Amino acid sequence: MKIDDNFYMKLALDEAWKYQLLTYPNPAVGSVVVKNGAILSIEAHKSAGEAHAEVNALKAAFLKIHTNDVLKTIHDPFKIHEYLIKNHKGFFKDCEIYVTLEPCNHIGKTPSCANLIKELKLKRVIIAHEDMNKVASNGIETLKKENMDIDLGCMKKEAYELLYPFLKWSKSNFIFFKMAQTLNGTVSGKISGNQALAYVHALREKIDVLAIGGNTVRIDKPTLDARYIAGRAPDVFIYSKNKVFDTNIPLFKVPNRKVIISDDLFKLLDYKFIMFEGTYTLLEVLKERIDYLVLIISPKMRAGLNAITIEQDFKIVHENYLGKEKIVYLKRVSL
Repeated sequence: MKIDDNFYMKLALDEAWKYQLLTYPNPAVGSVVVKNGAILSIEAHKSAGEAHAEVNALKAAFLKIHTNDVLKTIHDPFKIHEYLIKNHKGFFKDCEIYVTLEPCNHIGKTPSCANLIKELKLKRVIIAHEDMNKVASNGIETLKKENMDIDLGCMKKEAYELLYPFLKWSKSNFIFFKMAQTLNGTVSGKISGNQALAYVHALREKIDVLAIGGNTVRIDKPTLDARYIAGRAPDVFIYSKNKVFDTNIPLFKVPNRKVIISDDLFKLLDYKFIMFEGTYTLLEVLKERIDYLVLIISPKMRAGLNAITIEQDFKIVHENYLGKEKIVYLKRVSL
């Protein structure tokens, strides 16, 4: 392992975190291509069914030098693979590729990344974490059969944190709590800017169900759709003992949506990917049940509803920015 491997892998990890949770049911994965010490590309897997991180990185690296190549117009993963294999002409022989997860070894909605890397004959492959999915694993074995230079385990701990949601929803379900607040902890009123709202709406499109407290529904009268990205509105689970609601509240008017009103949280276990939206009051109720807290912090200080006392520990697994706002991913730590 080279001294600067961590530097390049950190770039791959940071890029992947930009798409954390948005790649469901796939894992978030990042990749970097380096040629003779120069970074050619930093890419990630962006959505299930689209090209994997390695493919995006290899394509971008090729286009970095061949700027007007027809590859620029190709977006289908199978066609990108085919084009690169036929037209690389040894371009990648002195390249190293960094990837946060072992390249996939199977053909599904996209072709095998391990096979593409093998065919392009890259100089070196640096992998943070092995693939624990039996269907897609053994990419390392495919590469080793070609006597390729493989390094496994660079920033493995950090890669595991990135991979954790995927591992959780693959086995059972993954529950995260999204909350927006100001610098001084205010959670009431309009807080987030357009870029943060677009991210939240992108999450809503991906989840299996959106859960929210009954009081929030009655007070805020939300729509809870994905209109900022013209996306699919999720089904809604309203957590409430009182089952009576004004059906003129916009969320009840969204077509092709199922709305469940219940105080039985076990009903949520029928779903794999679950997002709660709410404030500290609901978080206090759910603190032992959630896997992640996704906290969006606006650089404002406002009067309004502030935090209640809550006894729960979280550890920060990543921080990023959505425009001016900061997004923090926190993993629950058992007391």
